[in-house]
Amino acid sequence: MKQAHKTAPGVFIPENIGKPALRALHGEGYQTLHDISRVSAAELLELHGVGPKAIRLLEAALAEQGLSFAEEEEEE
Repeated sequence: MKQAHKTAPGVFIPENIGKPALRALHGEGYQTLHDISRVSAAELLELHGVGPKAIRLLEAALAEQGLSFAEEEEEE
């Protein structure tokens, strides 16, 4: 049975997002979905190798763990 709202800090980033995206995320120190949940999708899209497909896959993986991307901060 799946627990939708339990956060799991040890759940690693799924490898199906692609090697370039994985390299970019690991290069920035993101190792787990919990790490990813601390940044916005827009911030991740700025990384070379992370594209819309990786964001969609990460969003689905985060949702499975009851997590989501951080909210984007508005510029003033």
